[in-house]
Amino acid sequence: QVQLVESGGGLVQSGGSLRLSCAASGSFFSINKMGWYRQAPGKARELVAVIIGGETTNYADSVKGRFTISRDNAKNTVYLQMNSLIPEDTAVYYCNAYIRIITGKDYWGQGTQVTVSS
Repeated sequence: QVQLVESGGGLVQSGGSLRLSCAASGSFFSINKMGWYRQAPGKARELVAVIIGGETTNYADSVKGRFTISRDNAKNTVYLQMNSLIPEDTAVYYCNAYIRIITGKDYWGQGTQVTVSS
C-alpha cells in the first residue's frame, strides 16, 4: 500500500519560514513527478510547485522567488521550503506524487495546515 506522509506545517508570522516534507512509503516501481498543492477555505485546490525527476521544477506565479521545491530520490521524499510567508499562503497543503506500481496513478497525502498570521 502506497502512502504519502506529510509533516512540517504549523503557525508562523508573516515574513517567516516553514519547511514541509512528504515521504512516500510502500512497494512501487518508480515515482515520476512529486509536488505540492494547496487549498484555502472556499477556494479550489491549486498547484504550488512540482518537481519532475530530480531537476525540472515548476512554480505557481504567486510563490516564485519565495518557495523552493526539492527532492531526495534515495529517500522518496519531497520538500517545500517556504520563505517570506504572507497571510495569503494560509491553506491546507497537500503532497502529490505520480507513482508507478504496475500502471501509474496520482497519490495524495492527508494534508498539513499552514497558517500565516499578519
